[in-house]
Amino acid sequence: MCVLASGVQIWYRMAFVNISSGSKSDMSDRTVAFACDHAGLPLKTALLEELTERGYEIVDLGTNSADSVDYPDFGFAMAKALEEGRAETGVLVCGSGIGISIAANRYPSVRAALVHDALGARMCRQHNDANVVCFGSRMIGEDTAKDCLDVFLDTEFEGGRHARRVGKLSSPV
Repeated sequence: MCVLASGVQIWYRMAFVNISSGSKSDMSDRTVAFACDHAGLPLKTALLEELTERGYEIVDLGTNSADSVDYPDFGFAMAKALEEGRAETGVLVCGSGIGISIAANRYPSVRAALVHDALGARMCRQHNDANVVCFGSRMIGEDTAKDCLDVFLDTEFEGGRHARRVGKLSSPV
């Protein structure tokens, strides 16, 4: 299923989906929000297909065109979607992954991590409780990005000594 940010009814994979605004109480932990700029669109498309096949529900925050757009708008849209409870996990993609991760991390509810390999994906979940994984479409191959995304989604936060540190991320001095 693909959920658009606008809450419209869409056709996706030959199934009609009626989208209503959701809340945290009816949101599945298998819901992932996706956003990208124009440079990230090809990688986003491949990752969306992978997760749809794995049974995840998708909140698609755009872009869905190769027309030039500004990556901060999509990083901010991700933060808003997480704050509203439309998803608990997100994926962001831009050319380098740097700009869009900086934009998303301006919000206290976001812990976005730019990853390039499976170890980074695992560590950002285990130690930092990252809730958004970021990729640079010009910096990572499709297969590696898929592996990283799988590890990111399958890894739990360890808590313990890391919980105190993660708590400080949402409450800067």
